[in-house]
Amino acid sequence: MFNALSLLLVTTALSAVMLLVLSSVARSDVAGIREWRQANLVAVIALLLFSARGAVPDLLSVELANALYLVTIGLVYAGFRRFLGLAVPWRWLTGGALAAICALAFFHRVVDSLALRIVSVSIYHCLVCLAIGIALRPPAEPRLRYPYLFTRCAALGLAVGHAYRTGFYVLDAYRPHAPLEASFYNLVFVALGTLALPALTLGAVMMANARLIAASAHAADHDHLTGAASRRAFFAFAERELARAERHGSELGLLLVDADHFKRVNDTFGHGVGDLVLRDLVERTGQVIRKIDYCARLGGEEFAVLLPQADSGTVLAVAERLRGAVERAPQLGPAAAGVAYTVSIGAAMLQRGESLAGLMARADAALYAAKAGGRNRVELASTTDAARLSGIPAERV
Repeated sequence: MFNALSLLLVTTALSAVMLLVLSSVARSDVAGIREWRQANLVAVIALLLFSARGAVPDLLSVELANALYLVTIGLVYAGFRRFLGLAVPWRWLTGGALAAICALAFFHRVVDSLALRIVSVSIYHCLVCLAIGIALRPPAEPRLRYPYLFTRCAALGLAVGHAYRTGFYVLDAYRPHAPLEASFYNLVFVALGTLALPALTLGAVMMANARLIAASAHAADHDHLTGAASRRAFFAFAERELARAERHGSELGLLLVDADHFKRVNDTFGHGVGDLVLRDLVERTGQVIRKIDYCARLGGEEFAVLLPQADSGTVLAVAERLRGAVERAPQLGPAAAGVAYTVSIGAAMLQRGESLAGLMARADAALYAAKAGGRNRVELASTTDAARLSGIPAERV
């Protein structure tokens, strides 16, 4: 027959499984994993002590078991705080746990009341679960929202359950209770207290996994040196924008940006300064483009900027702002004293029926013209280039 003891043993097994799951991601750089692992390890010991009630001294199965389980929920909260990059209020956690265990010892050794012992620890669990739920505000990024929402709902649900459990035993404090009695309400409350950790750990694992996936996706889609989008991500984004422009008849502009004499910078000042130039160029590009525009590093010192829903005047204005911002920029700083640089930019507007390859080829031809014309300048590709490069008769462009 399923009873409170069976539930304790099942939960012990679940905590052991969660400990193994967390160990599989222990080598990741996700903050909070260590505290969640410690919480499940402590929980296994505490649950075994709870299960041994009557077979071991009460000091172990009551005071020590409850103290360890208070440590468990505190470590879970600390893990979530570290995961979110927040400070852990160890003083409050420790003070609250000590107050709860002192109250429990009083209602065991001085005034023997199981109901009030349950109240003593339930208040602490309620407040910590509430704090977890409040801290876990779902982020804007879609792939992270569900794990946050799941864990937040679990924490707030547990807080409500512990609050109800507190009220129930306060009102029923003077009726005798048995720790492992088989009544329905006792099974529900034991489940609430023991299954909380597996539920919160499951949420923690989901959040850690979502963050690892997001980090991997970001690494795949971004250049590690400059933070700009990668070449692969750019072509995927550009194909989508080109299809959208064709559907809606909207305009689409492209800039190809190249740092002038970049090899000379590397040869004269070293590759470290060259890296500073590339990062500075991406930063300045981000300052002059719109949020819907897309900047990517195509390779070496060449970058692309895609400008959806922008006419030729806007595209040229953005290109000139970027060129001027780089030209007027102060030197790169103490690490690159005496170093300044300029950029050449080739601009092209998408023509009707043109492929992405054709658009890129015209922008590249314009970039070549900018370099041939003396560098530090902007050139706009002509529509005749579009006809020549795409094979479309000029009168149809």
